[in-house]
Amino acid sequence: MSASISRRSLLAATGVTVAAAGLAYTTAEASTVGKAEWQERWAPDPGSDGLDAFEGVEDDRADSHPDGQPHIYVEDDAYRFNMHMEDVDSHTDRQRQEVKGMRTPAGGDFLVIEPGSTWRLNYQVFIPETLLATKTFTHITQLYSPKIGPAMMISLRRVDGVETMELKDHPQDILVERTELAPLKERWIDIELEILAGDAPDGAVRWVVKDGSQTIVDVSKDGLGTSLEGVRIRPKWGIYRSLEDDTGSLRDCHLLMRGMRAYEQV
Repeated sequence: MSASISRRSLLAATGVTVAAAGLAYTTAEASTVGKAEWQERWAPDPGSDGLDAFEGVEDDRADSHPDGQPHIYVEDDAYRFNMHMEDVDSHTDRQRQEVKGMRTPAGGDFLVIEPGSTWRLNYQVFIPETLLATKTFTHITQLYSPKIGPAMMISLRRVDGVETMELKDHPQDILVERTELAPLKERWIDIELEILAGDAPDGAVRWVVKDGSQTIVDVSKDGLGTSLEGVRIRPKWGIYRSLEDDTGSLRDCHLLMRGMRAYEQV
């Protein structure tokens, strides 16, 4: 994917149209591109960096459930996000316990993902049985253009009664991929999200989900809007869900994330 995104960017810059068949190219094509490398930009240590690793923390921002605070904190080598049925966001039809953006070093400058740049986010996530997919929305990762809105979302969505995890271009309502959630619960799974940042149709992603050595999802797609209105994007992680779900899937739950890394293609 990294070679594919590099090639796509190169062709776009020279005015050559990229085929709409996605980001996959033959080995011969990929071998002509070549030289891009990944540079690590962000690698927080929960134990020493704590929540200063992030640009901001949205922990019960409406102060709806003081007895449950803090909802976001470090647990062993991971970041933990708790959600209680008493928790209500300032938008009262939903709940939110999220962190947003990246700082490097911890407590320092914001790490900025600008349109036209290519990044890779890696992390592990533990989804317990109590965190259920919903018919409305339950997001665990967002790519967000500040003051504009969400561009891409990894969500836990109930489809025809089946729990799934999906990646979607939100403004264009384009589903990148969806996979069954149940086999991925109660264990650490690896998430990789490679992003060519750009307004539609100039954005592209590669999404990889692994359960140990088994690859569950490995999909690439272009023609997306991974940023909005030319504004930078920042990732958001945690639990952000609607209270309007009618499937009985809302309950006290939590989410764990660890091994968080960000790399820029240079």
